[in-house]
Amino acid sequence: MSIDDLYRELILDHYKSPRHHGRLDPADAEAEGQNPLCGDELLVTLRFGADGETIEELAFDGHGCAISQASASMLSEEVIGRKASEVAAIDKDDTPLVAMMTESGTPLTPIRLKCALLGLGVLKVALHKSAGTPLPEEWAGIEEVEFE
Repeated sequence: MSIDDLYRELILDHYKSPRHHGRLDPADAEAEGQNPLCGDELLVTLRFGADGETIEELAFDGHGCAISQASASMLSEEVIGRKASEVAAIDKDDTPLVAMMTESGTPLTPIRLKCALLGLGVLKVALHKSAGTPLPEEWAGIEEVEFE
C-alpha cells in the first residue's frame, strides 16, 4: 500500500466517521463559513475551559466534500486542549490535512485547498469574535468565512 493510499484511507475515515461532529449548546463561541464553489458549509461551536482561554470542547456541523469535512474533523482533534492564541496562530500550511498532503507530495488544487482550509478559517473567526484573537489579513473585518 502506497503512502497516497494510506492518506486517502485516513481522509475517508475522517469523512465517514468525523470526530467531534455536531453542535455544542450552549457554546462560548461559534462561526459559520462556506465555500460556494464546492457547496461546503460549516458551523464551528466551541467551549473554553475554566481559564477562559483553553479550548475544552469543539464541535463542527455542516456538509460538503470529503476534503472539507475530513479537514474539519482532523483539525478538531488537533486543537482541543490548546489555547485560543495558539490556535489563532496556526498557519494554513500547518493544518493537519494540508501538512499531510504536502508531506506526501500530493498537492491540493486551489479549489481543494479552499475546501481544506474552510474549517481553520471558520475556527479563527469564532476565536476572533469571542476571544479577540487576531485574524489573518485576508480575513480582517469579516464575521463569516466565504471562499469564492
